[in-house]
Amino acid sequence: MNEITKFDPETLLALAESFKNGVPLPHIKEIFLIETHVAGTSYLNLDEIEKTLQNGEFIKLIREPQNTYDSLAILIFDSKGNKLGYVPRDKNEVIARLMDAGKFIFGKLITREYVNNWLMITVQIYMRDM
Repeated sequence: MNEITKFDPETLLALAESFKNGVPLPHIKEIFLIETHVAGTSYLNLDEIEKTLQNGEFIKLIREPQNTYDSLAILIFDSKGNKLGYVPRDKNEVIARLMDAGKFIFGKLITREYVNNWLMITVQIYMRDM
């Protein structure tokens, strides 16, 4: 236990050189989970917000465990912080549990269109895994 490992100068130099561009990061994968519509858009006034939404836009997901109607509720916000609605109740259980376990879950806006008076927003939800 008292022995100190000795490195030759070439090994130390190679190690030092390997960090020239910063500390290497682990391999990061984006794993597609589901594609779904955003629930609850008809309860919000999204007419002005809809005009600013862009296909491919980053969508932020936030857990809302104290939600009176659904303890697995997941709020959906656009990249500017505007509330768009929720992940539908019939699709939120696994995603909520992943979020509760500390996984980074996010979305991308795919389409938005009015169907009569209903703003249908479609998002894809991903997990970023390292």
